[in-house]
Amino acid sequence: MKKTLIAATALAVGLTASAANAADDVTLQLKWVTQAQFAGYFVAKDKGFYEEEDLNVTINPGGPDIAPPQVIAGGGADVVIEWMPAALAARERGVPLVNIAQPFKRSGMMLTCRKETGISDPKADFPGKTLGVWFFGNEYPFLSWMSQLGIPTEGGDSGVTVLKQGFNVDPILQKQADCISTMTYNEYWQVIDAGIPAEELVVFKYADQGVATMEDGLYVLEDNLNDPAFVDKMARFVRASMKGWAFARENPDEAAEIVLENDDTGAQTEKHQKRMMGEINKLTEGSDGKLDPADYERTVQTLLQGGSDPVITKAPEGAWTHAVIDKAM
Repeated sequence: MKKTLIAATALAVGLTASAANAADDVTLQLKWVTQAQFAGYFVAKDKGFYEEEDLNVTINPGGPDIAPPQVIAGGGADVVIEWMPAALAARERGVPLVNIAQPFKRSGMMLTCRKETGISDPKADFPGKTLGVWFFGNEYPFLSWMSQLGIPTEGGDSGVTVLKQGFNVDPILQKQADCISTMTYNEYWQVIDAGIPAEELVVFKYADQGVATMEDGLYVLEDNLNDPAFVDKMARFVRASMKGWAFARENPDEAAEIVLENDDTGAQTEKHQKRMMGEINKLTEGSDGKLDPADYERTVQTLLQGGSDPVITKAPEGAWTHAVIDKAM
């Protein structure tokens, strides 16, 4: 009897250990540092949404020297967050990224200018000006925009001088640039917090200029989608992530607090993250995670209209799929 109890106990322990080890590992590479821009994923992890889907998710922060396509190509992640222009450019260069979900429905990218520069119309007033532009793949929408306006980016009176902008707002504060790249949820508010009030600024949202491209999509490597087990794992990941985004919209302050708890650098502030969370929710509102083919086509056409130096040289094939999101839903 004693041996039977010992055997039963051992079996129970073994089954418990097996169950504990059953969770599938997923590594997510963020496009940027830990902040409310990625709240849905931190919420999903904190609230146990990933655990409910038998997933063990590791979230790796990004930074100015981290390119998600390079990370996933090198085997450092299963899924990455990337803007579609950079993802399609990487695909054309040989990194076969595929969009499996699109939590962000709208673009938050814009140029912010000092009103004192006299800029009110991009086509008429940009020539001769210095514009701060982010690189590392973020320059593609800007270059497409300038190409469509017929404005050279090599400087001169008829063109714009492109200042390779760091990931800060110093160029506009120090008047090194007339305009700088900002996001509705981040750098724009940094400018205001630095002492330049909104009434002294002029903003040009890429969406209003007809050159908005899709941001913060989820991408995987194409070959992995041939594995049904991987597709199933990603479907569970997407389902839990979208649950996280829904929670963030319903509970923005709590979501911001969760982000702060995951910020190992201690660089983020409560005021900034809560404000960012409110702006981010405007970009994800109405999205069920399924990429709208019309949004994809608009992005592709924007990128193809790049004049002599287009972001992509031909319309991509196989750059997105609904297989994962359909399974998730």
